[in-house]
Amino acid sequence: MESDANARPYIGSLARDALQRFEDIATAALNILRRSPHHGSGALGDSNPRAEANLLNILRGAKESAQRLQSEPAIARVRINDNGIRRTWYICRTAPVTDVEGLASYRSPIGRMAALQVGSDITLPNGHRVVILEQTQFRPTQGADGWDSTPTLIASESFGPITVESLRAFAGEREIANLLDQVIAEEQMRVGLVDGIRRHVIERMALRDQPILDQYQDEIFRLPLNSRLMIVGPPGTGKTTTLIRRLGQKLDMHESILSDEERGLIDAASTDTNAREHRASWMMFTPTQLLKEYVQEAFAREGIPSSDRNITTWEDHRRDLARNDFSILRRSDGKGVFVLKDVPILQSDTILNPCPWFADFYEWQHDLFLTGLNEAARSLESSTIEPCQKLGCRLGSILARASGRSLVSVFEAIDQETPKIQELVSDLKKKSDQRIDGALNRQLNRNRNFLQDLAEYMKCLEVPVDDDEDDEGGEEDDTGLVGRSSPLTVARDSYRRAVRAQARSTVSGRVIRAESRNGKIAAWIGDRGLAEPDSAQVGQLLVGQTAARRFLRPVRRYIDRMPQRYRAFRRLRQRDGKWYRNDGHRSRDIHSLEVDAVLLAILRTMGDLLAGPGRFVSSQLEPVLGIYRNQIVVDEATDFSPIQLACMAALAHRRIRSFFACGDFNQRLTVWGTRRAGDLQWACPGLEIKGVSIAYRQTKQLGELTRAMMEAVGEQPPATESPNHVESDGFAPVFLGNATAHETVEWLAARIREIDSLVERLPPTAILVNSEDEVQPVANALHAAMTEQNVNVVACPDGKALGHDNDVRVFNVEHIKGLEFEAVFFIAIDRLADREPTLFDKYLYVGASRAATYLGITCEGTSPKAMAPLRKHFESDWSGTGRGTTG
Repeated sequence: MESDANARPYIGSLARDALQRFEDIATAALNILRRSPHHGSGALGDSNPRAEANLLNILRGAKESAQRLQSEPAIARVRINDNGIRRTWYICRTAPVTDVEGLASYRSPIGRMAALQVGSDITLPNGHRVVILEQTQFRPTQGADGWDSTPTLIASESFGPITVESLRAFAGEREIANLLDQVIAEEQMRVGLVDGIRRHVIERMALRDQPILDQYQDEIFRLPLNSRLMIVGPPGTGKTTTLIRRLGQKLDMHESILSDEERGLIDAASTDTNAREHRASWMMFTPTQLLKEYVQEAFAREGIPSSDRNITTWEDHRRDLARNDFSILRRSDGKGVFVLKDVPILQSDTILNPCPWFADFYEWQHDLFLTGLNEAARSLESSTIEPCQKLGCRLGSILARASGRSLVSVFEAIDQETPKIQELVSDLKKKSDQRIDGALNRQLNRNRNFLQDLAEYMKCLEVPVDDDEDDEGGEEDDTGLVGRSSPLTVARDSYRRAVRAQARSTVSGRVIRAESRNGKIAAWIGDRGLAEPDSAQVGQLLVGQTAARRFLRPVRRYIDRMPQRYRAFRRLRQRDGKWYRNDGHRSRDIHSLEVDAVLLAILRTMGDLLAGPGRFVSSQLEPVLGIYRNQIVVDEATDFSPIQLACMAALAHRRIRSFFACGDFNQRLTVWGTRRAGDLQWACPGLEIKGVSIAYRQTKQLGELTRAMMEAVGEQPPATESPNHVESDGFAPVFLGNATAHETVEWLAARIREIDSLVERLPPTAILVNSEDEVQPVANALHAAMTEQNVNVVACPDGKALGHDNDVRVFNVEHIKGLEFEAVFFIAIDRLADREPTLFDKYLYVGASRAATYLGITCEGTSPKAMAPLRKHFESDWSGTGRGTTG
């Protein structure tokens, strides 16, 4: 390199300074660990538990930082001009040790200096405007000879950027015994300097470690905690890395990291009942289990403790919310309404454009709920029971004044009547129960085995209990049949329910459906229920109870009865031929995308109610407030529907509203995935969309191919840029057509041998097949073909990340979203084109963009039409160097 003569002496000085600082920082960290107290519960005696928790978190954070600094003392060195004075800062990944001057965390405002280019200026927290004179990025390693950095990137005003393979080689600490040693040392230093930035080779199946973000990613990562942001960009632009680094910064409670405003938001959120400690109050959603496992390792590298409670798929979390928090899905104890089934319920247009469908339901159910309250008040007012009439008049007046008022204020006014409502309901229930239980006792006096007979009959019933409930009312204290109850208890409760239904129908005129559970049991009971006069009287008592109950805990009722209102909505719209198909499912079946809609209705309702003043709503919703998190992050967001993304955004704590997502519209691999920026902003109001365009993953040849893929299907290719001074030349992709399964395996083996001969160690390699059924057979055949080279080929069924770093892994293409490998082979894409005609171009783009350097594609027959304009980019093998060839 031209600047060798000028650069070498300075690099030697820099190397000696850096290696000494590594040693100083690591020693200071070790001293902190040695004197670190072991505080347990009660560290502050009888003080405030929250203060004690804060102290323990500080101590724990300091210990974790010290442990990290022992193995990685610094990741950057920055020289600045501070008003004419040259200063040096070292930047570490975690919180700094106070014993070392001039050391700052990358997460702090000072750390931004490491992301800026030489010549840039920045205002520091002390108000000084400084200029970046030099920037060095380290990869610290510790061996038997001490500290080193392999490699190191240096950029300054006078030279660079240059890549230094080993700092220790330039430190001048090794004694030169003779001329031969001197010649060898000079040669090592010459070879150890590379003009520009050496491209990082993927050595293991893990998210690329980028200790220092570029200046654009860095700006995004430092946005305030309460930002709502979506990063959009093509593959390999560091979207997920930026997301993870941001989360790490916002979880770091070190005094130099978060602003006073951010700390205030965290303190406000912590006052909620069931609030989680801030370091644990976050959740990341990924579209696949494999991607979840993939990013968990990146979190560990960033020093962020994560578990399945923090990183999850939406599929898993949706089931948990729908089954355990909101009783949308049925459980063994009888709670819940629906059974989750993969059945075709929604029309295809509804799946492709779900926002109008959800808006229709949300408005309809809100109107139905208010209509139900007004009808209940009128029902009480027109009752023949005097206490019902008086209560109905008061409640009717409240509702009459509700026009233009928020639901919260209406609910608060209704709540003032709660003692009288509870007294009335209790009195009416006591009277109706006496009549019904009296009828049951008469049957037992005539036939002591009456309940046993009913229990035997009920064994044949398959109709679930909740199929009889009104979609917006009618529940009683014991409507749920607990699965663990004894058969006689279940029979008793079923008798009561059926007789109540008969009595209520006597007054209301509503006929019990013969095919329903109550209808079948009522038919079995026959004349063994209430006598006709008693049935009418009990019916009046029950109608009064039902109407009055609508006003008990109205907030919870509004939330809890959402599934029943959705069932009524679906039944109505099916009759109209709108949104839904009319056959192929039962009334209690529900598709996963429908569960999303019901969940969103619940979550948005809760958000609207909790946004009001006072603690009335919070006290009503206290059992479910634990669903909220201080931060919500989403990877590969475009694979989720707008309704799913809206659910995730609604889980962000209302005082912070932190939502951070990333994705690429061109990489959407689901039919229901989000297609437009407008849908993102519908899902998360106030969302800001920022683009990133500097692509770090692919070589020039593969970058040209992926852009050509977009053009081939009529899409605008992303405005991708290559990082400055980074070598990007690589190998042309290779193609095999009209190949049998045996020929494909032999070709794969030959290409892998070529890669193995070009590198020191076989890099992470992925073979992508079209179905789970192909994973194991392809792995077995390829493993046999690679036996002589001792290459291990591992099947990864269901997207499980099995094997070791230099194994060849075989995946179903459906599971590889978000991953990256040095080499990728896409098998039999003609069959994929036949199977997935609407998503083929997306699969091709995503699969090809997983490869950093080597890409191979095969077909069993002729290549799909989408491949025709791309063939000029391919060669047949890498037997030559292949480098630089695109023809």
